[in-house]
Amino acid sequence: MSYRREHRGSRSSLFDGLEEGGLSASSSYSHETNDHDNDRAVDSLQDRVLLLKRVTGDIHEEVESHNCLLDRMGNDMDSSRGVMSGTMDRFKMVFEKKSNRRMCTLVICFVVSFLIILYLIRMVRYFTLG
Repeated sequence: MSYRREHRGSRSSLFDGLEEGGLSASSSYSHETNDHDNDRAVDSLQDRVLLLKRVTGDIHEEVESHNCLLDRMGNDMDSSRGVMSGTMDRFKMVFEKKSNRRMCTLVICFVVSFLIILYLIRMVRYFTLG
């Protein structure tokens, strides 16, 4: 909500002194004063246009850098997808043979039993020291 207020405030500061259809007219000023006011308004508009041009240039650079970053991320994801599919193909080859399945089951059982023993040892240490 405060962003909207700030946005409106910056927008109104960009176009302060201007109304729809041009500059606010005052009947008490002479022709020279109106020309002077017009020149000031043109200079003010020129400054604002330059500011907006710089801001849009900065936005463009930021968008370009983000696009490059996203392209690199996409390429990295594609390469990791290739590595993962290769790994899955290797697992499929290992599990195709019955003897390899038994070997994998044996290895998994050893790993699980190791983790259980490690957990039990840590629990014993926790209760004896803590």
